[in-house]
Amino acid sequence: MTFINIGFGNMISSDKITCMVLPDSAPMKRLVQHAREEDKLIDASQGRKTRGVILLTNGQVVLSALNPDTIAARLDNTNLTKERDIHE
Repeated sequence: MTFINIGFGNMISSDKITCMVLPDSAPMKRLVQHAREEDKLIDASQGRKTRGVILLTNGQVVLSALNPDTIAARLDNTNLTKERDIHE
C-alpha cells in the first residue's frame, strides 16, 4: 500500500483512488454537496480553496487544495520509484 501526499501533510492510499477531477463544474459541485449530506465528504483542504476532488473506491469524496495534475505527478513519481525498486 502506497500513500500519496494530497497537500498540507494529508495522505491518501493510492490503491483507493478512483479518479481525481477539478471542482469547477456543476456536476462536481452537486457530487460534493451530495457527499456532504451523506457524511461521505473528507475535507483535506485545510481551509484553503478546493482545487481537486478525489473520488475513492468506497464512495467517499476527498477535497484537496492541490490540483489533480499535481497529485497525479506525485502518484507517477511514486510508481516510478516502486518500479525501480522491483527491478533492482
